[in-house]
Amino acid sequence: MSHALALHGVTKRYGNFVAVDRVSLDVAAGSFLTLLGPSGSGKTTILMAIAGFTVPDAGRILLDTKDITALPPEKRDFGMVFQGYALFPHMTVAENVAFPLRVRGMGRAEREDKVRAALDLVQLSALGDRRPQQLSGGQQQRVALARALVFDPALLLLDEPLSALDKKLRAELQEELRALHRRVGRTFVNVTHDQDEALSLSDQVAILNHGKLIQTGEPAALYERPATRFVADFLGKSNFLEATAEGGVLHLGGLDLAQADAPASGPVLLSLRPEKIALLADGETAANVAPGKILSWSYLGAGYSLVVDTPMGPLRASLPSWRAPIAPAEGLAVRLGWAADAAVAVAEDPA
Repeated sequence: MSHALALHGVTKRYGNFVAVDRVSLDVAAGSFLTLLGPSGSGKTTILMAIAGFTVPDAGRILLDTKDITALPPEKRDFGMVFQGYALFPHMTVAENVAFPLRVRGMGRAEREDKVRAALDLVQLSALGDRRPQQLSGGQQQRVALARALVFDPALLLLDEPLSALDKKLRAELQEELRALHRRVGRTFVNVTHDQDEALSLSDQVAILNHGKLIQTGEPAALYERPATRFVADFLGKSNFLEATAEGGVLHLGGLDLAQADAPASGPVLLSLRPEKIALLADGETAANVAPGKILSWSYLGAGYSLVVDTPMGPLRASLPSWRAPIAPAEGLAVRLGWAADAAVAVAEDPA
């Protein structure tokens, strides 16, 4: 059975330092929520409060309609996967997975059945007799997941479970973890500072900074419609254009810019993703066109990353490497183009 989770005005202080500042969140039953933010943003403190290891100074935590704010961790029945996995080195894989069941006093026959089912779930049924040191990092992570799920927890909490893995393995296990979530149907709450992980895994992402919840929503909505400069900058790469609106037209660097939903007048801060900027061929046009010269470029495998000097200042653009229309070179004259709805207006972050 899946459970809903809610945080209402949760606050945690350490002396004069406010680690979590009045955070409110609603997590639908069976969904995958990721708490995303830089170091010191409060995401781990929130996870520890949900787990019961940290008691908030203010606010409430609800599981469905039950207030669990003061409930000790052992009474919450939550599974947890730590960053370092915390496997017992003297136990076999099967014994590690069985440990939560032994603590709960479950009989041997039922315990063995549940361990087999949990190892099948994470595709490790053939490795039950091995010890953790005989496994790869990815296999250890799956053992930790099996141990956290074996007792049918109300929630599964994940504290940066993929951070110790190399980039390729991390990408593979993101896919496995997403598939596992679909199979078990439980509510997952994940903590990470990795933007790609948050986008690929989650139904919902909550972006935090300095203890405050800045924006929450579905991954695509956050990426395409960031509310503030911080969100646009932290969740991917972005160019920021500080323009002035006059009569529904934006002015910047001596250029007139077409912008969907432009205000009638006043300053406007736009976020423009590099991948939404095209290199225009001779004779090709777009709603917005900026001439420039390539200042620098780098090859990234699937594409090139370009920095182009324009009348609006340097702009970062992306260019697919497969059959690229140009061979990038420093000093090469180019024309950049983008649609009127490619950029999105964002708010400045409070000081």
